[in-house]
Amino acid sequence: MLRNGLEPWHLLIVAIVVIVLFGSKKLPDTARSLGRSMRILKSEAKALKEEGAGEPASGEPDLRDPAPSAAPVSPSGPAASDGRAR
Repeated sequence: MLRNGLEPWHLLIVAIVVIVLFGSKKLPDTARSLGRSMRILKSEAKALKEEGAGEPASGEPDLRDPAPSAAPVSPSGPAASDGRAR
């Protein structure tokens, strides 16, 4: 029943539907903006890959500079001072 997922006449129908929905005047602008978006995405992904090569990711702990230990917190307030719960 379904040998090839997409045949040429399927693509033709999809193209006709897109032209009818968006109009032929909007298609060049849409394609241009899609191309710009893809270029920006590609350059940002490349920059992130280059930036991340030398530094650990923000989610990973940095073992070179351990954080100082926290001081113990003493209970405060009226319930802690007289020992009764309210």
